[in-house]
Parts: sequence; C-alpha cells; structure tokens
Amino acid sequence: MNKTTLARTLACLFRSGLLSCGLVLAAGLLAFALAAENDTLDVFLETNALETKAPEAEVFKAQSLGLPAKETDAPYVAFGQWLPALLTQFNQLPEVQAQLTRQQQAELAIQAADRAVYNPELGLNYQNADTDSYSLGLSQTLDWGDKRGVATKRAELEAQILFADIGLERNQMLAERLLALAEQAQSRKALTFAEQQLRFTKAQLGIAKQRLAAGDLSNVELQLMQLELATNTADYALAEQAALVADGKVIELLGDNNLAFSEFIKEIHVFATQAKQAPAPELGTSKSALPALASAYQQVLLARVNAMQVKADKSADPSISLGAEKEGSDNKLGVGVSIPLQVRNNYSELQAVADKGIAIAEQGYLARERVLTAKQKHVLYALPRLLERYQDWRELVQVSGAKAAKSLSQQWQAGDVSTSEYLQSRRQLAASYLVGLNLETAIYQSWLTWMGESGQLMPFLNGTAEQISQAPSHMPNAAARTVNQ
Repeated sequence: MNKTTLARTLACLFRSGLLSCGLVLAAGLLAFALAAENDTLDVFLETNALETKAPEAEVFKAQSLGLPAKETDAPYVAFGQWLPALLTQFNQLPEVQAQLTRQQQAELAIQAADRAVYNPELGLNYQNADTDSYSLGLSQTLDWGDKRGVATKRAELEAQILFADIGLERNQMLAERLLALAEQAQSRKALTFAEQQLRFTKAQLGIAKQRLAAGDLSNVELQLMQLELATNTADYALAEQAALVADGKVIELLGDNNLAFSEFIKEIHVFATQAKQAPAPELGTSKSALPALASAYQQVLLARVNAMQVKADKSADPSISLGAEKEGSDNKLGVGVSIPLQVRNNYSELQAVADKGIAIAEQGYLARERVLTAKQKHVLYALPRLLERYQDWRELVQVSGAKAAKSLSQQWQAGDVSTSEYLQSRRQLAASYLVGLNLETAIYQSWLTWMGESGQLMPFLNGTAEQISQAPSHMPNAAARTVNQ
C-alpha cells in the first residue's frame, strides 16, 4: 500500500467522521498500512493503547473473533448463594405440594393399620313365651395370626416405598429444571455471541466499503461481506428463537423466567473427582449408595410381608363368647369358644403365589441394580473425559483462538488475505465457540440426567452447598461464569 492510498483512506475517514466516533477502527487501518511497509505494528499498537481506553481495546480484539471481550476472573457464585431461592420456588410448585400431601396420606395409612382388627360383638335376645327369657351375649374374635402386626409392617413398607419414589421423582423434577436453566444460560450466551458477530460484521462491512473506495478491495469481495452480514442476521434470528424457546421452557417448569442461577461446571468437576477417588463400595454397587435402589429393595421386603399377610389372613382366629340368660326364675351363664376348621381349603396355593412374588421382587431388584450400576460406570467413565475436553477447548478458544482471530483480521485489512479466506476462517473460529457451548450443555445434560435418575442430586446439593459456599471467590472459567438474575 503506497502513501497516496494511505492519504486518501485517512482523508475519507476524516470526512465521514469515522475517526471521531471510532478511533480504534481508523487507527487499526493506519497500523495495517504501516505494517505493510515495515514491521512497526507492535510499536504502534502499544502507542495506540495509551490513547484508547483499555475496555474498548479489549472489545475490539474480542470482536475480531466475534466473542465477548476477554473476561477477568468473575466472582464465583456458589450453590449456597443461589440454590436456596431456587429450591424455595421449586417447593412451591403444585407438583411438589401434591407429593407432600401423598406423604401425609401414607403416614395416616400407618396409623390406620395399627388398629385392632376385630371389634367385640354384643348380642341381646328376648323371647316371649309361657316363660319369658332374656339373654345377653358378648363375643370377641382374637387376632391369633397377628393380622394387626402384619398390616402395620405392610403399611410402613408401602410408606417407605412411597417416600423413596417421591424422593426419586423429586430428584428428577429438580434435575429437569436445573437442566432447563442451564440450557437457558447457554442459549443466552449463544444469542449474545450471534449479536456480537452481527455487529462486528457490520463494522467490517464499513471497512470493506472504505477499502473499495480506496481501490484496495474488489466489488466481488464487498458482495461477499454483504452475504456474510445476511448470514449473521439469519444466525442472530435463529439464536433469538432458540433463546425464546429456552425461556418458555423455564417458565413452563418453574413459572418464572428470571430466577437466580449460576452455572456450576466446577461443582460437576468436584463430583467427578470425588466419585473417581471413592472406594468401590461407595460407587453404587450396594443399596445404600444409590437412593434409586431404595424403592426396589423395599419391594423385596414388601413381597416377604405379603407372604406373611397371606398366612395371617388365612389363619384360624378363634372367637370367645360370654353369655348370660334369665328364663323365668332360672339364671344361666355360658362361655363359648369357636375355631374355624380349614378342612376343605387350607389356602396353600395362595401361600405359594406369595412366595413366588418374593422371587420376582428379588430378581427385579437385581435387574434394577445392574442397570443403574452400568449407567453409573458409564457416567463416571465419560464425565471426566468431557470435562477434560471442555478444559482443552476453553484454553484453545481463549488463548490460541483469540490470537489467530487478531492476526487474521490484521492480515485481511492489510490485504494479505483474501476476503473469502478471511470469512471462511472466521466461520471456523465461530464454529469452535459454538461447539464449546454444545459441549458444556452436554456436560450438564449427562450429569443432571444421571443424578436425577439415580436420586443423588438433592443429597449432593444438600451435602455440598455449604462446603462449596466457602470456596475461593474467583474462578477462571471463560464459558461457565455468567449469572442470570
């Protein structure tokens, strides 16, 4: 680029007012022109940084990639700061209130079962004859087979199964809502990214028009920039639509669109580290490790109680009766005992059916344990690798990607790179950022789905919220730092 071309470009910038309202872009053109003649670009950038506000310089460098300005360590918002408000909102949902009512219903069922099975019977009789007679009788059937005790055990086990099912259901509900909030945060970042891409392309299109006027760019290349602007406009529209869908899902699940929420990649990393270091018995191979197995284990106990109940229901409960009779002047007192005779039917088939139910429940528990254990092994195998890939992506995009984008923009404005190559490279850099967002979403989805399905989410949150709230107040994380208030 010769001095005449440089002088025409600067004069055009002064006449259009771009130098007064966009010092960075104009100074950038001057730097690229000087760099084409000598290697003083670094010196010029250092001088220009003194004349330009630091935030504006950061925005300019970041916009060469279409990413947000390089972030400093933002305050780390721990679980203990935003989770209580979310749980309060969650517990007010009608679905959760219905679960609480079902728990109360189960507790009442236990009280109802712990009542006497048989009530006493009172009998009165009068006979009008030559000699009038009066009789009074009282009878009571004895719970010889302990029907009351078996019914109480059954009600308690059914209540425990209900509590376990409700706990698992609540974990899944919370996981679904946390995932919706995470996807909302990701969609908002994608929307911000698309908006920045659009604004940056508009600025680059203005530079392209100046280069065309200076004879440094062809009309075809200008049209390519215009097509790129149209593509970015469409991408922005699609990103906005996706953000609206994510907002709608949050409103549908939680009734509010602006809940306190902070992304928690760090907490997932803590979980993966703890699970990797835990000894084998704590990894979910026993009923005590995975809450999702509690219901299946209680089903086995309930099947055994069912067998006991069949035996109790068909037991021969005797009845004792006392009677007093007055016939004329004679007074009579009687005592009676009656015992059912199980001669024609001893109910052995019903007992065998109940015994088979125990075997079925045991096999169901083993099948459930096998499936959950296999899923846990898969998650504990895949999650650390996803986190490693995420860390690699973050470092590459934040460091190497930003440097490549800066160099690419400089070369294009200096005329060393064609517009088609420049646009293609920009699309590759933008795609790398969006891939990172998808990877982050995949981490949330994998972890939350497993924690909800295994019933570990709420115990993990309750056990680590206080501990994590005491973590350091800064966290170097380029993509998992925004807070949606």
